[in-house]
Amino acid sequence: MNFPKELRYTKTHEWAKKDGLTVTVGITDYAQKEISDVVFVELPKQGQAVTAGKPAAVVESVKAAFDIYSPVSGKVTGVNSAIEGDPGMVNQECYGKGWFFTVEMSSEAEWNALMDAGAYEKNLTTGV
Repeated sequence: MNFPKELRYTKTHEWAKKDGLTVTVGITDYAQKEISDVVFVELPKQGQAVTAGKPAAVVESVKAAFDIYSPVSGKVTGVNSAIEGDPGMVNQECYGKGWFFTVEMSSEAEWNALMDAGAYEKNLTTGV
């Protein structure tokens, strides 16, 4: 599986990429494989407040519906409406065109608490 080193990760399998105060959020390669074929995505509204560790979006697959949690707190500054029209993009390019939303984060400490790629991989294999 692929876990880019420049990203940060959550225990609930979201990835985060920081550019200044803006954090782009998606789900990991592991998550998209576990979820299987994504058939529907419900994104947060632009301007909506999100809280780290709380549901911000929903993904439905052929298996079930899953909450997508925000890795950081802040305000949603953008959403990827392309995946609403083509939800399979999440499976095809989870780290590229399959991103979910962007957040203007309000706490650098929350960013610093996210796992790096090595810690995420270890969490997958050991649960720690």
